[in-house]
Amino acid sequence: MSKLKKEDVLNLAELVRLDLTDDEVNEFTEELSAILDYVEQLGDVDVSGLEPTNQVTGLTNVTRKDEIKDYGYSLEDLQSNLPDSKGNLIKVKRMLN
Repeated sequence: MSKLKKEDVLNLAELVRLDLTDDEVNEFTEELSAILDYVEQLGDVDVSGLEPTNQVTGLTNVTRKDEIKDYGYSLEDLQSNLPDSKGNLIKVKRMLN
């Protein structure tokens, strides 16, 4: 059985930058201890014959393979439409002040 102390809850509250009243500290001490007790119960469950489950809906990934498609344009043709470029780069106005 995991029993948290008030100091543990105060330390946790400091880490997440919460200002807790004494009543809230007492309440969270009990609630977090109950949650940890439940998690400990889950650790006692025998799962030796079970396979890990990471997908239960039956959906599959529908991504496609990356393929290079030649549209018949050269880099020079495309860059001729740009207002300004330098080498293979597109020149734009400064974005930061």
